[in-house]
Amino acid sequence: MTKNELLEKLKDIEWDDFEVKEAAAELPKNIWETVSAFSNTSGGWIVLGVKQVGKKFEISGVKNGEKIESDFFNVLNAKQKLNHQISVSAKKYKIQEKLVIAFFVPSSLIKPIYVNSLQNTFLRSGSGDRRASEIEINAMFRDQAFGTKSEQVIDGSSIKMLNQHSLRAYRNRIANVNPSFPYNELSTKDFCEKTGITRKGLLTYGGLLMLGKRDEVQLHISNFWIDMLEIPGISLGEAEPRYTFRMPEQENIWEYYNVLIQRLRLHVDAPFTAGPNGFAPDDNSELYALREGLVNMLAHADYFSPMHSTVRVFTNRIEFQNAGRFMFDLSDIKKQMHSMPRNPELIKLFRFAKLSENAGYGIDKMLTWEKLTQNSVEFTSDLVCSTVTYFRGTSASKQKNVPENVPENVPENVPENVPEKPKREILELLKDNPYMTMSDLAKRYVVDIKTIKRDIESLKQRGLLIRIGPDKGGYWRVVEK
Repeated sequence: MTKNELLEKLKDIEWDDFEVKEAAAELPKNIWETVSAFSNTSGGWIVLGVKQVGKKFEISGVKNGEKIESDFFNVLNAKQKLNHQISVSAKKYKIQEKLVIAFFVPSSLIKPIYVNSLQNTFLRSGSGDRRASEIEINAMFRDQAFGTKSEQVIDGSSIKMLNQHSLRAYRNRIANVNPSFPYNELSTKDFCEKTGITRKGLLTYGGLLMLGKRDEVQLHISNFWIDMLEIPGISLGEAEPRYTFRMPEQENIWEYYNVLIQRLRLHVDAPFTAGPNGFAPDDNSELYALREGLVNMLAHADYFSPMHSTVRVFTNRIEFQNAGRFMFDLSDIKKQMHSMPRNPELIKLFRFAKLSENAGYGIDKMLTWEKLTQNSVEFTSDLVCSTVTYFRGTSASKQKNVPENVPENVPENVPENVPEKPKREILELLKDNPYMTMSDLAKRYVVDIKTIKRDIESLKQRGLLIRIGPDKGGYWRVVEK
């Protein structure tokens, strides 16, 4: 910080990264609270020799600068006040013939930083310091295992704890969209070892979260739950009713992902394009931008937090909120690539199925929303949670509340052999997983089974779908035309 930058800051009230203290002859007693607060948040400057009078600052100066600076670094290096040593730099300024000392306290890589005892852990909030809550302190401890927890194995676990329907659907997805994937032909046991779902026969936390049986997931990750609410208003408080749809609980992340992405289709433009293997979502669609936000939420969530991840669809925005902070500076999120998932094993499994961008490019895909809709995408984060908000326009049918059972809208001039959108999606699902039952489809789309039976019968009559074998034990064949 230059002298001119300091003088510019003194024209304003204290910022969240800047605090002044008078410190005429000795170190202020509360200086260590501020050191803790800056260390545990984004860092900041502590300026001694300035006092605040109302909403203005006055240069008061320090009388014994060398002693004050020496006392500060002696305490800092003695490791008696703070639980971890931190690297602080100092600068001196001569302003109005008075000495001003500024200490820059960086954000610590190891958190929490506390004063004497864990209860004296402080955070910067606005222009002041406050004690961290127990939830915030625990979140800081969990952040120390950032990027490693999902790859740790679970003692006593095995592939028997996986949901076989989910595993089969996941492998079918990879086989269809990533046919050159080197592990497609392996046995279940070898596939799980090669992809990191297991390690030496034991499930990893990432593998269990992605594909585990619901009871087994909740036994080992007790707070596991992902929620989705569709709210007919711009806030829960003003909405009447409070919500028109709430997603039922699912088995694992893979099942949650598939239900969520199908539900999100109802709220955005999601055109399909024809390809050699049938119909697929347009990679430049609004849904594609939302998909990256959804995968970001699922892969970045702190699943050991008491907070659970939630998707909220308001009339003016779609929010993805999950436990755990972003581990990079949000100020440059639109300028640089960032590849710091909390759960690398989960993001890897999504990439195998071609449901997420390569490292560092996911944010770019999320930001295509701005070009497609002329509405912004905003990123916010604190110690406990992070939120990605996709703002929506106030016109068009996207603002209408979507009922639970959405009627078919058949476009005009659609060729006879091209199914309308809801049926195209059914074909895509059955192509990925030909063993899905009508009950599975009804659950996936959150509609009654009569609607699914009607759509299936229509597809069969048009020669686009064939049932091979009996209702139980058989499978579907999608006919390419």
